Amino acid sequence: MTRLLTLLTALALAPAAIASPGASVPASGRLAFDVIRKDRDIGDYVVTFRGSGDDVTVDIATDVKVKVPVIGVSAYRFSQTSTETWRGGQLAGLTSRTDDNGTPHDIRVGATSLIPASLWNADMVRSSAVLNTIDGSTDPISVSNLGTENVATGSGTVAATHYALRGGLNRDLWYAGATLVHVRFAAEDGSQVDYVMR
Repeated sequence: MTRLLTLLTALALAPAAIASPGASVPASGRLAFDVIRKDRDIGDYVVTFRGSGDDVTVDIATDVKVKVPVIGVSAYRFSQTSTETWRGGQLAGLTSRTDDNGTPHDIRVGATSLIPASLWNADMVRSSAVLNTIDGSTDPISVSNLGTENVATGSGTVAATHYALRGGLNRDLWYAGATLVHVRFAAEDGSQVDYVMR
């Protein structure tokens, strides 16, 4: 009976380990990834955190350039800068500016219970919908836990839980605890893109 109570208590507490955005903030206050496509580094995804606990400001910068081989001319460009303000574990506001291959998007969103699709926050895996950070729409998702896998990072291999998000947002995400350590998705041309942690 004691063993059963211990197990039930552990299961009840397990979601809480991911339920706070503060749990996804690394001690360094920064997450940095190289964006890799066809074995080439095509950009950066960098997340910087200011504040502590559930009161944080998060600055996110994504810069991707795909060039045509041989002539070196950009065939595709995606850049986005956004700022999320979190108060008491809830999103209090988000601003985002995006250049999606020449198409501009500027959004400003107030307080919402939605988790932004900025990937760093492990609460995404407990959600049925996310806030699109490009146009401010709501994207429905389903989430599957695919188990624990070893993931290579710039500081060595880590054990991480692999989640598959499908629906309005299609991403494979790996979290070590509640910290994002890898991202994978298919580009519009079908090629595989990976965010590899530095």
